Amino acid sequence: MDDVLAKLTEWGIIDGAMRVVLALLIFCVGRLVARLVRRIVERLLEKAKQEHALVRFVGNLVYFALLAFIIIAALSKLGIQTASFIAVLGAAGLAVGLALQGSLANFAAGVLLVIFRPFKVGDYVEAAGKAGVVEDIEIFTTTLLTVDNKKVVVPNAKLCADNITNYTAMDTRRVDLVIGVSYDADLKQTRQCIAEVLGADERILKDPPPRRSS
Repeated sequence: MDDVLAKLTEWGIIDGAMRVVLALLIFCVGRLVARLVRRIVERLLEKAKQEHALVRFVGNLVYFALLAFIIIAALSKLGIQTASFIAVLGAAGLAVGLALQGSLANFAAGVLLVIFRPFKVGDYVEAAGKAGVVEDIEIFTTTLLTVDNKKVVVPNAKLCADNITNYTAMDTRRVDLVIGVSYDADLKQTRQCIAEVLGADERILKDPPPRRSS
């Protein structure tokens, strides 16, 4: 038996088997750790009340990034040179990034919109030359429903690159109305009629009261 073990050791079989076992152990344990980290990240984002799409995307991104490092560590334990492998991955990532730079810009803008929340679903906003009610906020695009019932899909990068006016962000808002009357109209009576109409409308606040600019 000792002779057999000696021969196996001499041929490197035992050493190779140990490397394989260690590599499998690193991969299995590392994958469990990656899953655990993904769950922790997703729970933290859910507690922060982030969008479900962002939670899933960030969780998967963390998981696959950790899994890539785990695979490289396992291959290194097998004696495989990983420097060229890492270089190929880096070059591939750069090529994909350059090819999808527009989509990546929209994704980054979508993440910022979800995190900072300049508007939410149901708000009436004006941005990127478009105005409408926010119907859906996705990772790459935001969907607006205009007042004439048109659905407009706006890339998130354009939204972040432009001013965003949220008309429904505040509970109260001043509305300026320009009312024209004929030159021979009784201005005192006109003002009284306007005041009565505004006073009868429940949407008009009593404090601050309506006032004329001139």
